[in-house]
Amino acid sequence: MGSVTRQNQLPVLDFTGETLNPSSTRWLSTREEVVRALEEYGCFIANYDKVSLELHQAIFLASQELFELPTETKVLNTSDSPSHGYIAHRRIPLLEALGIENATTVDGVQRFTNVLWPNGNNHFSETALSYSKLVAELNHVVMRMVAETYGVEKDCESLLGSIYYLLRLIKYRAPREDESNVGLFPHADQTFMSILHQAQVNGLEIMTKNGDWMLIDSLSPSSFIVMAGDVCMAWTNGRIEPPLHRVTIMSGSEQRYSLSLFAFMRDVMVQVPEKLVDDEHPLQYKPFDPFKYLLFCVTEEGQKSKCQIKSYCGV
Repeated sequence: MGSVTRQNQLPVLDFTGETLNPSSTRWLSTREEVVRALEEYGCFIANYDKVSLELHQAIFLASQELFELPTETKVLNTSDSPSHGYIAHRRIPLLEALGIENATTVDGVQRFTNVLWPNGNNHFSETALSYSKLVAELNHVVMRMVAETYGVEKDCESLLGSIYYLLRLIKYRAPREDESNVGLFPHADQTFMSILHQAQVNGLEIMTKNGDWMLIDSLSPSSFIVMAGDVCMAWTNGRIEPPLHRVTIMSGSEQRYSLSLFAFMRDVMVQVPEKLVDDEHPLQYKPFDPFKYLLFCVTEEGQKSKCQIKSYCGV
């Protein structure tokens, strides 16, 4: 399935200072680079310093403490939504994950915290909420830049209002001698957008358009990997394709912790803006409910599909 390129070739784009001001010239130049990167790779690395070094350290320390809880406590993290709660699979034994639904809201984070720590854990709640809100701001900026570049700002407004965020805290242990080094199988995200953050140990690999795997070296506290999901591909009428990505863990490495903030949507119908349909880009996707799409992905039909979003709502 292609060789692994041990070199980071993803565009690194600056999201500091004036870049975040929509009336600045740096905003205009960066938004062109954002769309170019998303059309070429489906993702890019954002240099984003709103998450301070102190908050970066605090959220990863909180994550380590979370995974030290007994398994019988962690399994209480349940959800009616697919893959939103506690995850631990026999097929991928290196991976363990917990999800905080509505992670940018006090209620969402508090609900999660009260389940895991019935006596309360204010430090965890405050850290997770602060982190989620700041990373969600980056997602909003990227979505606005995409919408402006394609001239579909009005179509984007209703989508922004329907987003809810899932913060997934992830731990990978190093493989034993007789185990595979697969931390996570190749897949595309079912989100609109995902923002990934690594610390201490690399492992994320992206498939390039020529079929090679590219190891993403992004351990800086200010480095965030912004990645398009299936819903973004449908909404942009195929202009932006989500990248296949996987995680491989090197034997003998220390435990790997990472964070993913997923932008999902609820109570909205996603449809391709009229402006994005023309002779060169005929309509590829019918209007669809992104939450029902999530449910489709865990059905037998969805699991067997080569491209789930095309199977679900492709024209």
